[in-house]
Amino acid sequence: MTAGLRDRLSPWLVLAAILVAWEAIVDVFHIPREVLPSAVDSFAAIWQFRGPLWTNALSTLTTTMIGFAIAVAVGMALGIAVGISRPIYAALYPLLVGFNAIPKVALVPILVIWFGVNIWSPIITAFVLSFFPIVVNVATGLATIEPELRDVLRALGAHERDILFKVGIPRSLPFFFASLKIAITLAFVGAVIAETVAGNEGIGHVMLVASSSFNTPLMFAGLIVIAVMAIGMYAVFAVTDRRFTGWATRSMDYATGG
Repeated sequence: MTAGLRDRLSPWLVLAAILVAWEAIVDVFHIPREVLPSAVDSFAAIWQFRGPLWTNALSTLTTTMIGFAIAVAVGMALGIAVGISRPIYAALYPLLVGFNAIPKVALVPILVIWFGVNIWSPIITAFVLSFFPIVVNVATGLATIEPELRDVLRALGAHERDILFKVGIPRSLPFFFASLKIAITLAFVGAVIAETVAGNEGIGHVMLVASSSFNTPLMFAGLIVIAVMAIGMYAVFAVTDRRFTGWATRSMDYATGG
């Protein structure tokens, strides 16, 4: 078996082992369906409730991607500002760290007061959770420009704008795409949290309704749907990362999926 084929098959083999172990644990210990449904029960719930799950999955995906897109725009702009300016770094970075430390679930009730129970609470929560990794990684990428290289470029007549757009941003792209793969998963977390607390649609809302009726298989079905969407979007950005920053990818770079 070639290394490439092994790498492609290994996630599926691990997933199959997890599903078999899950099913075996439920059967061997006779765990009630209301406490822990089996893998078969969970996938059966996906089929049984495929209509509502599909509709609400599209809602969750829409709110997540809108919040994520805003996070990319804001995070890229802030990351560049923080990365190229020491005064801006000194002024904003401690505030960003402090804001990131706030439990985001505590913000949802405030967002409900401000925006009501609608699509905006999940969008803003997805944005809040996902923009910080983008800011940090873009700023880190720009900070990797060696002072000696800056001096050489200035001596050759390059302006700060030239250094930023021709050297800084290209060198920060691997950091940027790595942050996207982290941020998209956090965006899903934020959207689902908001849907669970204050949504009237979305997978989070489905899980909340399912919990009120002790429909545990449907709750697990919702978790599986969220995981599939997150993995799918992660894969999209992993492919995009390799396409645009293949020059910076190491052959054993597990962290960035390269």
